[in-house]
Amino acid sequence: MNIEILVEYCLSKKGVREDFPFDEQTLTMKVMGKIFAFIPLDEEKLVIALKCDPDRAVVLREQYEEIGGAYHLNKKHWNSVDCEGSLSDKMITELIDHSYALVISGLKKAEKEALRNME
Repeated sequence: MNIEILVEYCLSKKGVREDFPFDEQTLTMKVMGKIFAFIPLDEEKLVIALKCDPDRAVVLREQYEEIGGAYHLNKKHWNSVDCEGSLSDKMITELIDHSYALVISGLKKAEKEALRNME
């Protein structure tokens, strides 16, 4: 998967905006102002940090060499995914979907309603 496809997929999700809140090299994807993906643009390899259920994170890290604890983030809740390894594009998009869904599940009722009403 390349950076253009990765960014385009994230932005295709309802209510998602891109932002650079920390520096010019760390692209974030947010839904309703909450980050669900970090994409460091200054890395040699294309990687994405995604939120993950803690139990699933452990299993994924054991199964896939391309998935590990995310650098500078709470490794219990965030995985770093190598998008240039042997993971399929389908697997990467499923991990993005999971991260997006986790963030949405933590939104307040009013935020969820506002998201539902977005076009």
